[in-house]
Amino acid sequence: MFKKILLRKRPVLAALGAIAVFALTAGVIRPVVQSRLYPETTAVSAAKKQLPIYCVDTRGKKQVAISFDAAWGADDTDTLLDILDKNDVKATFFLCGYWVDKYPDEVKKIFDSGHDVGNHSDTHPHSSQLSLEQNKENIMSCHNKIKQLLGYEPFLYRPPFGEYNDTVLNAAKECGYYSIQWDVDSLDWKELGTDHEINHVLNHKHLGDGSIILFHNDAKYTPEVLDEIIKGIKEKGYEIVPISELIHRENYYMDHEGRQIPDNG
Repeated sequence: MFKKILLRKRPVLAALGAIAVFALTAGVIRPVVQSRLYPETTAVSAAKKQLPIYCVDTRGKKQVAISFDAAWGADDTDTLLDILDKNDVKATFFLCGYWVDKYPDEVKKIFDSGHDVGNHSDTHPHSSQLSLEQNKENIMSCHNKIKQLLGYEPFLYRPPFGEYNDTVLNAAKECGYYSIQWDVDSLDWKELGTDHEINHVLNHKHLGDGSIILFHNDAKYTPEVLDEIIKGIKEKGYEIVPISELIHRENYYMDHEGRQIPDNG
């Protein structure tokens, strides 16, 4: 279990508590600056201008999105889908290609239940260490598996480990994808208990209009707390929509902290 958690979030753990870190590349030390508002995400180079979508300016609409990364087990799939259905909520599931290979019936259940099916790469590599063509190959391999199984072409991409750089984002863009991060991490991968997970999400300092919330489909406590979290979000006045409905498809720009903002002219 420790190994799985470490693999899943190692870049995040390395970044916690740091405002600036340094990356050693080809013998040259280069500064890497982390977003002030998103300390739970992977640091990106200060020289890079591109950002994925962390959250969305909804222009006053009280909407948020719930997302699940599916890269390991599938035992909780039915439970999660039942909870979502009971609460009349559509979510977004980011699937790895090997997960699609191993659990085709679960993939069909997710899709047939009306949830977004997104791309989480084929093999869950450290994408920032790959070339443009290697990233595109990894993205499109997963894309083609989903298309072949469902007859559906996904367009939402979440980089593995939350890692990205310009190469990763350009690869996703060239494959026809919007790159999606999150601004509210449930920390379910840390397995800190039911009360912690509930309180962390519902009282998160970034929870607001246009937030994207991160869960994992195989986290220990998420099946126990998801119903209460959904009800708590709704009690705060938010409508929960899939990411495909939350984001702006065109005429938008990204601010310096990863908020997608509609461009009205």
